[in-house]
Amino acid sequence: MNGVAAIRRRLAAMNVWTLVLLAALAIVFVLLINPLGNILAASFIDRKDGSFTLANYGRILGLSFYRTAFVNSVMIGFGGMVGALVLGIPLAYLTSRFHIKGRSFIATLAVLALVSPPFIGAYSWIMMLGANGWLRHMLTAVGINLPSVFGIFGILLVFTLKFYPFVFLLTASALSSVNRSLEDAGENLGCGPYRRFFKITLPLVFPAVSSGALLAFVLSIADFGTPQIIGGEFRVLSTEAYNLFTSEIGGNPGLASTVSIILISVSMVFVILQRQAVNRRNFAGNLINKPEVKTLRGGRSLVAHVICYGIVFASSIPSIAVIVMSFRKTRGPVFHPGFSLNSYERIIRDVPDVITNSFFFSISAVAMIVTLGTLVGYVLARRQSFLSGSLDSLLMVPYVVPGVVLGIGFIVAFNTGALAMTGTGLIIVLVIFIRRLPYAVRSSASILKQISNSVEEAAISLGASPARAFIKITLPLMIPGIVAGAMMAFVTAINELSSSIILYVGGTMTMPVRIYLSVLDGEFGTAAALSTILLVTTGIAVYFVFRYSSSKENAFV
Repeated sequence: MNGVAAIRRRLAAMNVWTLVLLAALAIVFVLLINPLGNILAASFIDRKDGSFTLANYGRILGLSFYRTAFVNSVMIGFGGMVGALVLGIPLAYLTSRFHIKGRSFIATLAVLALVSPPFIGAYSWIMMLGANGWLRHMLTAVGINLPSVFGIFGILLVFTLKFYPFVFLLTASALSSVNRSLEDAGENLGCGPYRRFFKITLPLVFPAVSSGALLAFVLSIADFGTPQIIGGEFRVLSTEAYNLFTSEIGGNPGLASTVSIILISVSMVFVILQRQAVNRRNFAGNLINKPEVKTLRGGRSLVAHVICYGIVFASSIPSIAVIVMSFRKTRGPVFHPGFSLNSYERIIRDVPDVITNSFFFSISAVAMIVTLGTLVGYVLARRQSFLSGSLDSLLMVPYVVPGVVLGIGFIVAFNTGALAMTGTGLIIVLVIFIRRLPYAVRSSASILKQISNSVEEAAISLGASPARAFIKITLPLMIPGIVAGAMMAFVTAINELSSSIILYVGGTMTMPVRIYLSVLDGEFGTAAALSTILLVTTGIAVYFVFRYSSSKENAFV
């Protein structure tokens, strides 16, 4: 009896937030650590007899085919990162240090480019720069001959125009907060504008620049749709993991798991290197003497505006092209002169379920994300402890784990036993939920930093329970952050391809999967119409993020 009484006293001492924390840790363990652990274990298991082996790693690392895929992955990671830096840093500097007309419009276009699915960009560039693409014909007519869009050129083009907003948004925010006196001191000592930028300004914003570069690198090597659609014979680890898994269905996916572990390891190495580079130097400074925004005149103003609008317009071309092509007349896979609603009629008639699936799965996942993300965000912001710190670190994992890898992990973990759900819509909802949970957590925790807890503490001191004080007082104040996190989670959920391409069956196909398959089958009209629906849905969600997020564009990074 004494033992039972002691347990009851401990349970009574636990407040609701301790239970939330423990529940969140349990969910993360089941839906994140467990699948990834199964992938790690599968990479060391012999498919024939189930014994422990290093043969999978020996085969992957020993064959030149897979070594080439590894090198290719690192190449496109670096290429996408460099391209993002080349476009993102100048755009950030010009818009933060000079009066550029329509800066909010520029930021909006950059964000729309960021949240639009990369595989749509790949498909768009095929239509524009393919062998019969209209843009290729225009450029050829004026003597400009570009390499084939299929291969590394097309992949890097898509990644550069897709991921530069990470560098732009983070760097612009940092540039607006640099201590101007440091730059003024350099100028007084005879340091020219270019030398001053590279020697003083850029090192001061290095944490922001490196964070944007890291995101561009990790997402470039993790992306599946772009290399698969536009890569041609250029193979990378993400596509090889998918190909190996689909060829190993029915047995232990040891080789696919091995490639997945290598892919995660590459991402983690660069995360560690970026953190070490930032931690080696002290970048802090006071925020009192902020930089002055100057006005350019004459030719300099024209050049600055051309650069800024040229960058965002180039990144918007794929979305514009897709929307226009969705209204072109089609007959089968062939476009004809004139405009019509043929493509929309076809998807409503033939594949209405993929539209309803996408919205149902996404909304279901977002409901779960908002519920748990809001509670976990509160715990991380208000109830700091070793366990909450551990949970915060674990929630960084979905940022660096490719969707293909997590999809394979879910198949391995939930294919048999009591938690078997392979082939159901639930498994897609859950993989979206765990991949996008960090958005709601970060958004909720961020807005709580702006809300004083004194009112909530006053309510508790007057007799309200912690849960009641949260629901009646804190939760209504968190609504802007909750909405922003929910919309960002929805944007990424409805555009999810990498994990759903592994997990779907005929009845659970989503719009991104159907777009991908339509492009492979040459049904460009169907792909364009479904892509337009995704883009319009994404645009509406972005509008709500901009309306409710206090940090506007930076809510997306």
